[in-house]
Amino acid sequence: MSNSNSGNTPSSSRKPVVLMTMGSQARKGHDYQVMTHKYITPLVEFGGCVPVLVPTCCGTDELETYLDMADGIYLTGAGSNIDPGLYGQENQTPGKAQDKSRDLFDIALVQLALARGLPIFGICRGMQEINVALGGDIYQKVYAEPGFNDHRENPDDPVEVQYAQVHGVDIVPGSWLERVLGTERIRVNSLHGQGLRTLGQGLEALAVADDGLVEAIHGPSISPFLFAVQWHPEWQAASNPDSIALFKAFGDACRVRLNAPRGSALQATSA
Repeated sequence: MSNSNSGNTPSSSRKPVVLMTMGSQARKGHDYQVMTHKYITPLVEFGGCVPVLVPTCCGTDELETYLDMADGIYLTGAGSNIDPGLYGQENQTPGKAQDKSRDLFDIALVQLALARGLPIFGICRGMQEINVALGGDIYQKVYAEPGFNDHRENPDDPVEVQYAQVHGVDIVPGSWLERVLGTERIRVNSLHGQGLRTLGQGLEALAVADDGLVEAIHGPSISPFLFAVQWHPEWQAASNPDSIALFKAFGDACRVRLNAPRGSALQATSA
């Protein structure tokens, strides 16, 4: 994809602005809105974008205001699970934290961003949010499902071990993702107890783990760039060529959006 532009619009002189929604976290009796540093850095360094951190604790009334300033949406992972009631299930993990304010904000954000044709990149929880926003559902305990492996990390391991590349994923041959990464198979880290069950409307699998669990999705029929992964490419991205390629691809899509004439239809990048 070309990064060139005509230079005749005000947007051509700035970097793309990308919204990153924060999550709730309680600390010493106070409620915080948080975003982990590791997610921000590769968006800036390899995506070439400007992050804007968006609180999710104040409801959705100002969503359109946030979207007016955005050239892309980046939905990250988090320690909380999505409320299963939002995809028609009873809660099977009552001991796991939830963040219902983020659920409601991000689901609405995905739907409105798609209506505007904004590029969207999701990681881990972010991929699950996209799926739920489009009518899909989730395995709440992948490790208890017949035929699936346990994709969780050991919480007692050092963080470097938790984020080690522990299994392979097979990429759909001839797909956009294969072209971006230049291979049909990569190794990834794995730190999730939940995973996609039924894909949402318009979503397609781009990669699967050895046990068949969906590890990457896109939506070529509904968006110029809608892409998400279940693993964590943000972790030590600078030393991982696959991660760098993914963040560059997202940044390129955001630059296409930034430099497109307002009101024009974007050309699909096949993500």
